[in-house]
Amino acid sequence: MSNINIDNLSYEDAIKFIGSSVDCVIIVDDETDRYKALKKGGMFANYIADEGDYIELVKKLWYHFNNSSEDITEDYHVFIPNEGKFRGKYSKRVNICENDITHVVQMYVYPIEVNQTYLFVLDELEKGMFINEELTVEKVNTIQNTYLFSMYIDLVQDTTSSISVTEISDDVMRQEIKYSEWRKMIINMIWPDDQALFLERTDPEYLKKNLAPGRTTSFDCLMMNLEGKYIWVKLIFSRSETSNEDDFRFVFMVQNIHENSIELLETMKKYEQLASRDSLTNVFNHGRMETEIRNALKEKRSKNREVSLMILDIDFFKHVNDKFGHSTGDVTLVQFTKIISDYIRDLNAVLGRWGGEEFVVVCYDTGNEKAYALAEGLRRTISEEPFGKIGQITCSIGVTTINADDSFDDAFNRMDRALYNAKSSGRNCVKSV
Repeated sequence: MSNINIDNLSYEDAIKFIGSSVDCVIIVDDETDRYKALKKGGMFANYIADEGDYIELVKKLWYHFNNSSEDITEDYHVFIPNEGKFRGKYSKRVNICENDITHVVQMYVYPIEVNQTYLFVLDELEKGMFINEELTVEKVNTIQNTYLFSMYIDLVQDTTSSISVTEISDDVMRQEIKYSEWRKMIINMIWPDDQALFLERTDPEYLKKNLAPGRTTSFDCLMMNLEGKYIWVKLIFSRSETSNEDDFRFVFMVQNIHENSIELLETMKKYEQLASRDSLTNVFNHGRMETEIRNALKEKRSKNREVSLMILDIDFFKHVNDKFGHSTGDVTLVQFTKIISDYIRDLNAVLGRWGGEEFVVVCYDTGNEKAYALAEGLRRTISEEPFGKIGQITCSIGVTTINADDSFDDAFNRMDRALYNAKSSGRNCVKSV
């Protein structure tokens, strides 16, 4: 067509030129889920099969991670059938990755008169021709990279529109789906423990009642991402301001807050540990052990689980501090704690410092006889252990087993009485009540 100019170019010539220039032409029948390639050139020669399933074609062309050939987790494939339906002419730019090379493709869709039949025209673009546009998109993505998903909702019409999934494409997606249907489909991507909250806060009546025009609400939950992993996200609803008070239109966004949430949870866990640990011995402190005993009481009542308590007191510990100093006393307490920790390591037991030289152990799945034998073995081990320059020390131990009708005071007072009996009996012994 080198001799043709604008004055003698006919429509037939133009059609012929377009037909020879485009890289790929595909005819699609959505009703039977089939496609057939009419022309394949360039990168499409080997990338597109001669014919196949339409759903598989949608997945291959644009239902994958942007700039990657990596598939999206199977759970999100439920939205693919909606993605491949077209009512009018449509164009979309897609990034296809093949052999680690990203190809930028302009896609045109022409619905044919026959019901649910489309003509796809695909052309690979020269990457250098839109480098400025690509850099602009990259800047926007850098600013808004935490927003994974967004859409517009009309609760009165029960519709969604302008759906955008940034990890799939920079363009708005083709999804003709009702909001009520979307809620039912997306619930499977919410962490089971968070599903009730999701259903409550996304309920149309809840949104109508609780959000005035211009107001925004949000909540955090765990949600499955496109890789199939659960991450922390913030779900945001913002009601549009219109002149009609009966309009209930919302912008909905999903923000990725996973890294910040994990960091916050780790920080909170750290401070929780500090708040519940004894600073000297690093075992649980008095407050945390009181909670443990109350939890053990609940276990006994609800599951009839055997639980025993023991309290250990170092005999004549005041003499250690008076004779060798408090620093030696602290070293003694740390060593004493380590002996107990090592002794119960393989048992279902929790150790804590009750105060001073007193320590409490909550022994789960342990009846009275077993608890007594455990305490006796522990007493003997401590009495045989050398404690540096102070030599040997001994301890007195009180043991009790929790009853189903015990209050906290009932259980603790019996344990404390058992310890008193051990001390009154000459110390360095175990008594059970």
